[in-house]
Amino acid sequence: MIGKNLSELRRRKGLSLSELADRSGISKSYLSNIERDVHKNPSIQILEKISDVLDVDLKALLINGHSTERVRHDKELYEFAEELKKTGIKKDNIQEYKQLIEFIKWQNEKVSK
Repeated sequence: MIGKNLSELRRRKGLSLSELADRSGISKSYLSNIERDVHKNPSIQILEKISDVLDVDLKALLINGHSTERVRHDKELYEFAEELKKTGIKKDNIQEYKQLIEFIKWQNEKVSK
């Protein structure tokens, strides 16, 4: 599973094995072995180096490359979402909040013209 996730994430970032090897300091052959599941359990240190280069959470390599991409630049958005969870907002009301946000955006655009 790690191998498949690594291969998918690497390709999605547009990196070759050689580029990932150069940037991570891990040999190309070792990375290839991970991708082909020859090495099924690389060390946490190796996985951390790979995740740093690919700019993904360690979980993305371990669980599913699609589900947990790192959101470094959207930290405020993540924190906002966490605050919303704490307020007890129900999923049924999310659409109403989206409409409210769209209205506020529209007003701001109208005012700035």
